[in-house]
Amino acid sequence: MKSKAPDILNENQLKEVELRLRQGCEQLNLNLSDLKYKQIIDYLNLLIRWNKAYNLTSVREPFEMVERHILDSLSVLPYVEGQKILDVGTGAGLPGMILAIVNDEQNYVLLDSNGKKTRFLTQVSLELGLKNVVVENSRIEKYQFDEGFDVILTRAFASLSEMLKLTGHLLKSTTQILAMKAQILNDEITTLPEGFIVDSIEPLQVPGLSENRNLVILRRKAGNTTRKLI
Repeated sequence: MKSKAPDILNENQLKEVELRLRQGCEQLNLNLSDLKYKQIIDYLNLLIRWNKAYNLTSVREPFEMVERHILDSLSVLPYVEGQKILDVGTGAGLPGMILAIVNDEQNYVLLDSNGKKTRFLTQVSLELGLKNVVVENSRIEKYQFDEGFDVILTRAFASLSEMLKLTGHLLKSTTQILAMKAQILNDEITTLPEGFIVDSIEPLQVPGLSENRNLVILRRKAGNTTRKLI
């Protein structure tokens, strides 16, 4: 029987969470400052507290959150390049908020249609003093950003085809689309909208997890600059 989820991490839990986080980051070859570790743990405490009332995530055990949420998010960090990043269907800020904490030189838009989740993210951004995060409460098909993004990132958001259709109006010719997937169905690859290709499929090794994790990297074909797909 699982123990009752805490309202906030106690001293022993804090030590264990930090230990697991540091060990996981070491396995991911990430060298984070003490401030970054503190901010991630502060995020985790806020998530635990808000989750009690707003059910932001079905994962409630703190150590499981470290693996399934924090380290899972950090596993894609080496692939996120550019300055303007959009996290579509960010939920509780996964992976976008975690990536924004770790790399404050990149600018992140965290988009979700759920008001409770975006209110949580706004509070996180305020309490952690993050200057590189913009939170947007909107459906993706209604959201507008004329400049386009360097990277559009999703985590278990939709099928690849549906995701490309919904985000097409936000893509530049050079935008990379990064889709985090547990399982990749062959039909998803063979039914991509015309004008898109899969650059690569990268297996992700998440410390503490034995389950499949993959990152599908997509882009437009050379010469295809049409934005609207629907």
